Amino acid sequence: MLLHLGFVVTNRFRELERPQTGRLKDVVLMATVTGFESLRIPRKSDLKQFAELFEPLFLGSSNEARRQAAAALSQCAHVPESVALLIGSMPISIAAIFLTRSKAIPDRTLISIIRHQGPAHANAIAHREDLSPSIVDALVEYHQFSAVVSRVEIPPPSIAAPPATAEDEDRPSSDRVTRENKLRDEIRGLARAGSRSLHEAGRLQPIDELHQALLMRFARSGEAVLFATALAAALSASRALAERILLDVSGQQLAVTLTALALPDEELVPLLLALYPHLSERLGSRNRAEALLRSIDRKTGLERVESWVRADRDGTARPVSHEGYFAENRLSDPRLQETRTASAAPPAAAQPKRTVGRK
Repeated sequence: MLLHLGFVVTNRFRELERPQTGRLKDVVLMATVTGFESLRIPRKSDLKQFAELFEPLFLGSSNEARRQAAAALSQCAHVPESVALLIGSMPISIAAIFLTRSKAIPDRTLISIIRHQGPAHANAIAHREDLSPSIVDALVEYHQFSAVVSRVEIPPPSIAAPPATAEDEDRPSSDRVTRENKLRDEIRGLARAGSRSLHEAGRLQPIDELHQALLMRFARSGEAVLFATALAAALSASRALAERILLDVSGQQLAVTLTALALPDEELVPLLLALYPHLSERLGSRNRAEALLRSIDRKTGLERVESWVRADRDGTARPVSHEGYFAENRLSDPRLQETRTASAAPPAAAQPKRTVGRK
């Protein structure tokens, strides 16, 4: 009886190796993930065992089961690094929810995914709630490198190459290697230059979706340092200029800058209110932020921001000064001036003490 039972169990496990039993592998995958979820604080041995079991089951399951497993693991506080890299390298339809929500992915894994996967994976990572400065730098670097590579054109050969002989196949093509190395050096040089070539004429480029998402994310979370970093990258300027813009507590300099970057109108007011809550004060039928944006001339604002960026690149930038937008500053009241003068006047010469009857 025991022999018969062991034979049946063995056959059931063998069924998992058959190609037509995909549904069974899906069930085993979800059971493995559920068992791992039940571990509040998994040990190193648990993480190692789960990583060894997960990879073959995940690769052998259907796309729907992979999505469910990725969604379930995105809620776990601890996930093996190899598992995180495997899920993050899947097509974006499977990896999106994991890359956006999981808090167990190390920064080095996210950076590796940004550098080796497509723009869809980078956009998913950009929508995470918590982004470290290293991740932000990797996203900006990836965006600039993608823009550079898209502008590099490889000229097609004008003359068809003769068919290679067996002798040529055995011998490495030095010309091909030389061309590849030359092209690689050109791409690296352009990548180091960044987007500086796009702004040689001093023209400000409209903000892209990646920097737009980063600005909104950092504004809502109140991370002023990361917001300044993303703003500097969008302007292709130094971080010092972005910080000086943010120091204007009236919000006017930032409003002018975002208008010059062509940030969508529906996102301007929420972004300003997130950074400067006092702009939510009502002024008639609108708040201060809306009144501020209505007072900005787009053409004039674009010219001002471009002049700031040019001065920043030349090293002649001066602190951005605050400018009122409601009314001129009132002249000083002469009565108050007299009062202040009287109060600030030096005390009169000390009177001698009365010493009646004293010597």
